[in-house]
Amino acid sequence: MLGKWIVETSYFLQNYHPYRSVKNIIYNLLENNHYHYKKIFDMVMIGLIFLSIFILIRQVKHELSPEWLFFNNYVISLIFLVEYLFRLWVCSDTSKLIIEQYEHDLFLHRPFSLSRALKLAFLKKFEFIRSPSAIIDLLAILPFFHELRMLRIFILFRVLKLFRYAKSLRRLVSILSSKKFEFVTLIIFTLTVIFIASVLIYVMEANNPKSPVNTLFDAVYWSVVTIFTVGYGDIIPVTSEGRIVAIVIIMLGIAVISFATSIVVSAFTEKLDEIKKEKWVDDVTRLKRFYLICGFSPLSLEVIRRLSKGSIPIVILENDPILYEQAKMHGFMALEYNPSSMETYTYLKINFTHQIEAILLLQDSDVENVFTALTIREMTKHVPLYSILHHLEHRRKLQMAGIDVIINPHELVGLMGKILSSQPVAFEAIYALRSEQTSIVIDEIVLTQGSESIFYPLLKEKLFARRLSVLGLYHHKNREFRFNPKDNEMFRNGDVAIILGDRILINEFKSILLRRGIG
Repeated sequence: MLGKWIVETSYFLQNYHPYRSVKNIIYNLLENNHYHYKKIFDMVMIGLIFLSIFILIRQVKHELSPEWLFFNNYVISLIFLVEYLFRLWVCSDTSKLIIEQYEHDLFLHRPFSLSRALKLAFLKKFEFIRSPSAIIDLLAILPFFHELRMLRIFILFRVLKLFRYAKSLRRLVSILSSKKFEFVTLIIFTLTVIFIASVLIYVMEANNPKSPVNTLFDAVYWSVVTIFTVGYGDIIPVTSEGRIVAIVIIMLGIAVISFATSIVVSAFTEKLDEIKKEKWVDDVTRLKRFYLICGFSPLSLEVIRRLSKGSIPIVILENDPILYEQAKMHGFMALEYNPSSMETYTYLKINFTHQIEAILLLQDSDVENVFTALTIREMTKHVPLYSILHHLEHRRKLQMAGIDVIINPHELVGLMGKILSSQPVAFEAIYALRSEQTSIVIDEIVLTQGSESIFYPLLKEKLFARRLSVLGLYHHKNREFRFNPKDNEMFRNGDVAIILGDRILINEFKSILLRRGIG
């Protein structure tokens, strides 16, 4: 009963427009840096942070009125608390997770697992709770720990013009984290040297009345200052033995600094291409209007040269590393991303309505152009789509994909002949994959010893009958591919079956096939 009520409530919240609107507004206000009112919100929060810090500093040597202390410890803390709770609310969609788990269990004819759904929802929230920024926010809202509110100064780097520096800081942390092993080794070596040096200098100097080293802490302080080549000069060894130790520590300090510098330099060198790639992405995000060309080829080069005569910039998406490098060598604004993947446009944050002048599909394959067109049409119906046509018989498929203008290169004067690659034939299935059933996938199953004999019997069971389709079979032994094989087709160990169906159902089929094959 409780599970049913929670599922019904989740469906209600998922479809209740006022609830979704409020959550969307709050999400934009807190997380969407392109949202206009977020800047105003950030300015208010910055003002509260600076005011809180000012009160904290003023309180050190001046008496403050109870009103100011109450405002600092409770009013500002309450505002930060509301912000924290809102961030916790919008960091994940609990109702969506519950619905997904319910539909997953229903699809596989299983009882709804409420505990698993709640566990997934809790883990999503816990990811936010344990994040460093969330921990700092939590400490900042506690009145008894209001001194720690200075840590919230880091939120300044997320807003307005300083936001780009926050991105640079995250990028810096990411680059340095790639050398975690080297840094751990350096830290262990440095701590070992400091420990040995502290003990040695303490033994050599502590009994000398002229020596400023009187405690072990003085020795540790001197070792740290010396090994990092700071050398304040407030504590210096006076014995010959102590000075010998100092000479060794100074040389080791130079080695430590050199080692640390080489680690940082090598990390940046290895990540240089990635940094440049992210910079290109930032440049594309800031463009107001541009042409988007999917695929780079000699034809693309000719089109770009003609479009470059205008004032509108051109951006190229190319997934092939070789073609991507060729586009960069010509000095074009190119990004190495898959044009047919929706994740590409989500990551680039492209606004089709306000940024895209037109999209040109100039890939060397009609199938790739169809995939790309279907992906774009899922996100927008209005952006102008132009595509090249390599095979005349595929014109209908491109039209069904929502392409506005289709051009055959053989009909254009002055264009070079194109070398056509072999194309798949199941366009209807591809169209269904991209437009009607977005959860449908094509997957491969390698048949092992024991599973080849139960493949078709399992496929005919009630859970999988008429819900999974075998598109083809590759015989490993004679290297032969059979399209749309018959039910009596013989499978052998090592053969590969190509199946079409729902992703969840295919995973369940694989799991059962593996268990029964082993059994």
